[in-house]
Amino acid sequence: MPRDGTATRQRILDATQRLVIAQGFAATSVDEVIAAAGTTKGGLFHHFPSKQDLARALVERYAAEDAAVLDELIRRSERLSHDPLQQLLIFVGLLTEETEQQMRTSPGCLFASFLYERQLVDDATRDLIAESLRHTRERIRLKLAEIASRYPPRAPVDLDALADQVTILIEGTYVLVRALGELNLVGGQLDQFRTYLELLFSPIPPAGVSARGAVASTSASRET
Repeated sequence: MPRDGTATRQRILDATQRLVIAQGFAATSVDEVIAAAGTTKGGLFHHFPSKQDLARALVERYAAEDAAVLDELIRRSERLSHDPLQQLLIFVGLLTEETEQQMRTSPGCLFASFLYERQLVDDATRDLIAESLRHTRERIRLKLAEIASRYPPRAPVDLDALADQVTILIEGTYVLVRALGELNLVGGQLDQFRTYLELLFSPIPPAGVSARGAVASTSASRET
């Protein structure tokens, strides 16, 4: 069977990603990538003519994977409820599970690794990262706008800033988990965000009924 080099290319990308997350882009040498990927210098430069090309390809793959995960989690949440607020609360729960799993296998964010050394990568690579972050903001903001039209917020809110909190929480939690080694920080931070969404958008409950209970009963009544 003819070989198209796909497996070698993937090994190179996988090895580079592990090295960059662990020690940064500047500290990752071509020789280290070659050794970690089990390839040759000719094999590496066949697929990636320069280190910049390698960085760009790595970011392209990472951004595509991030977008696919985000879209799938949103689709799953929309299958589980017809209420937009409940959909977003479910999404945050699914995101917690996904993030905890990723942190077990890769305790760092590739985007952050490159952005800390942004002067070492070209404009095209930086633009890919910015585009990916904007995609996340736009997908979450669309859901927030849908929620706000049904459940007017109890306090003034900037929906763009609120949408960005998803990314900010994930990136900040990566730093905390890496520094403290406490994986439960993921759930703790995202649970606080979910509670804030409930308090911001839930209808004011009758006396003696919690906001969480009011959201659940409102959602159930709309779905029946």
